[in-house]
Amino acid sequence: MDFLAAARALQPQIVEWRRTIHQHPELGFEEEQTAALVARHLNELGLETQTGVGRTGVVARIEGRSDGSGRRVGIRADMDALPLQEANDVPYASRVPGKMHACGHDAHTAMLLAVATLFARSDEPPPGEIRFLFQPSEERADAEGISGATAMMEDGAIEDLDAVIALHVSSENDAGTFRIGSGYQMAAVDSFDARIIGRGCHGASPHSGLDPFWMLAQIINAIQAIRSRRLDPTAPSVISLGAVHAGSAHNVIPNEVDLNGTIRSFDEETRASLHEQLEGALALTRSFGGDYELQIHPGYPATYNDPAVAEIARAVAEQTVGGENLRPGKPIMGAEDFSYMTQKAPGAMVFLGARYDEHSRPHHSPIFDINEDCLHLGSAVLAETAWRLLAEG
Repeated sequence: MDFLAAARALQPQIVEWRRTIHQHPELGFEEEQTAALVARHLNELGLETQTGVGRTGVVARIEGRSDGSGRRVGIRADMDALPLQEANDVPYASRVPGKMHACGHDAHTAMLLAVATLFARSDEPPPGEIRFLFQPSEERADAEGISGATAMMEDGAIEDLDAVIALHVSSENDAGTFRIGSGYQMAAVDSFDARIIGRGCHGASPHSGLDPFWMLAQIINAIQAIRSRRLDPTAPSVISLGAVHAGSAHNVIPNEVDLNGTIRSFDEETRASLHEQLEGALALTRSFGGDYELQIHPGYPATYNDPAVAEIARAVAEQTVGGENLRPGKPIMGAEDFSYMTQKAPGAMVFLGARYDEHSRPHHSPIFDINEDCLHLGSAVLAETAWRLLAEG
C-alpha cells in the first residue's frame, strides 16, 4: 500500500479530527468524549475495539493472519489535555475554560485514527497484528503514581507486543521534518518538595532567631553546584527550583521556607546520585542550627529508543520526506510515560516537526499551536514503520 498517498487523501479528515478534539479538551483520566470519538470511528471501520482500558483508554486491533501467528506491533497516541487557558484566536480554539491541548495530543490522536483507517481500508492485510493504543493521562499520574501508560499496561494493553512506536509533534522544528534518535531520547523526571526550618523572629532583630532565607541562599548555591561539581560532567542531568514560598509580613522573618522543583536525568546511577546530593545540600541547614524536610517523588523513567526500531523509523521517514528533512536525534530533558512501554517492548518515539509560524509557541504554553499541513506525513510514517516492523523485524 502507498501509505503516503493514502494518508495525503485523508489529510482533511485528520485536520477535522484534530480540531474537534482541540475544541473539547479533557484532562488525564477524564477523556470520555475523546475516547467516545475514537471508539465510534474504530467501530465504523469494523475493528475489534475495547474501551475503558487503563480507565479511559481505547485499544483496537487488526490481525493480518487468521491463525494469530506473526509479530505484533503497537502504535500509541496520548489523548489528554492540560489545565491551561488557551490564548490563541483561532476558529478551533478550546471551548472549555481552563483546559487546552497545549502539547499536541489532539494531533497524535487524530494521526493514529488515520493510521487505523489506512490499515482497515487496505486491500492487503498486514503480516501480523497491529494494535492501536489510544492512551489517557500522559501529562499526569494519580495519587498512587499511576499514569495512563502504566494503567493501560496493568490492563494488558501491550502484552505480547514485539515492538511499540509513538510519535510526538514538535513546535520547535520545521513542519514536515523528522527527528529520530537511538538510545535515551527523553529524560527521567522526579519532583521534590522540601522545607527549610529555622526560627522566626522580628525582622529588626535577625540575631534573635535563625533566618531560613539566609539558609536558603546557601542551599541554592549548593543545589546549583551539584551538577557542576558533584556529578560526572559527561552524564546529562539538571535540578531546577520551580517555587519558593515563605512569610506573610514585611517585618517578620518566618520559621520556614518551602521549596519545590524538578530533577532530570538519563541513567539510574546519575538519578540516584542526584537524590543523594540534593539531600546533602539541604543537610547544610543542620550545620547552621536549623533543620529540613525532603520528599522526592519518583516520576517517569527515561525514554529509550531501541536502535533497531529507530533505524527502521529513520529509513521510513527518509523515504517519505527526503534526507534533507531528516534531523539527527537529540536527547531532550522533557519526559514521557511512553518510557514505561519501551521498558516492556522494544520501541521508539518519532518526533515530527510542526512549527506553526515564526513566533515561539512552546509546548505547555497558552499560545501553543502546530502546522496541521504535516499531519498526514506523521500518519504515513507511523503506518509504514509498523508494517516494516511486522515484515522485517
